[in-house]
Amino acid sequence: MIEGLNQVLEGYAQPGLPELRGLLQELLGGSEAEGCLIEEQTLQPRALRVFRLRFLINGKFRQLIVKRLKPEIARRSELVEERWLPAVGMRDNGPALLGSVAEPSHNCVWHVYNDFGAYELDVSPIDREKVSAAIKVIAQLHLQFARHPLLGEVRLHGCDLGVHFYDANVRDATYALEACQPSSQQAPIRNSLLQRLSKLRQELPERAEALETWGGPETLLHGDLWHINIFVIPTENGFHTRLIDWDHASVGPASYDLSTFLLRLPLQERSWVSEMYHAETTRSGWCLPQAQALNLLFETAEYARLANRIIWPAIALVQDRAPWAWEALAEVDQWFENLGPVLPCENEMQDVPS
Repeated sequence: MIEGLNQVLEGYAQPGLPELRGLLQELLGGSEAEGCLIEEQTLQPRALRVFRLRFLINGKFRQLIVKRLKPEIARRSELVEERWLPAVGMRDNGPALLGSVAEPSHNCVWHVYNDFGAYELDVSPIDREKVSAAIKVIAQLHLQFARHPLLGEVRLHGCDLGVHFYDANVRDATYALEACQPSSQQAPIRNSLLQRLSKLRQELPERAEALETWGGPETLLHGDLWHINIFVIPTENGFHTRLIDWDHASVGPASYDLSTFLLRLPLQERSWVSEMYHAETTRSGWCLPQAQALNLLFETAEYARLANRIIWPAIALVQDRAPWAWEALAEVDQWFENLGPVLPCENEMQDVPS
């Protein structure tokens, strides 16, 4: 008997808890297991979708991550773990999914993962050895999946994060903003964002040509490559990198993932990381463009993401008159204002660590 198992997440009003508890019982050793639930921790306080559970089972501590997902996202993540990463020999670089179970009405699915502990990639202060281990695995992922026959399946279950993502987000953000009815105080935010979107729409042909010329082959993208989704784990054979949280796995140019990763690093560290990625991919025949062209690709990816962030508060204003939405739009407008080149000038490049 596992004491406290039947009360897991009891205070969080979550769907599908009986099914989740049954899966946990099975994963922790079944009816013969003896122990107790020690601690519950919320890892996403706003969304209440991801939790860390700590158990003492048969005298040993066991930590698990449980995550509630929409069925289509759960299926995508399962394909990453069970089909896509294994197809290129990289299953051990994924998130270590232990099991899944659907809520009876199939409105959500629970995933249970091994907890990798305190080995999340820390970029403040930066550890070059760990960042190097991470960028090598990221490059390997992009190389192994370039022009891969499974990309059609990835696109079916994920999406396309190439120029179509940029174009669609700019258009959809424009439609939603144009329907908003601001007060005199709110009008400058709406007008500023519409001007930015208009400029991005005009730049579409140039950016599409740049992606065609310099973007390289399409590949599997993680889609949300923040450092918090990268774990670098010390082993007897050196560091082992795992990429978690594949909710946004998609198809597109490698620059989409690379820009996300670089933008979360201090500016002075980005050049050598980019050069290391370049060195890893050059061995397989890829040729990254110079920093100026790379910056254009990176900027296109980030502008697409910023345009996407406009859509949802704008829809909330139109449909629900959500009081938080103007503040959210003002924040996005400031993000536009603050965005600068991802990479510094080439003459500021630092040496790549060996």
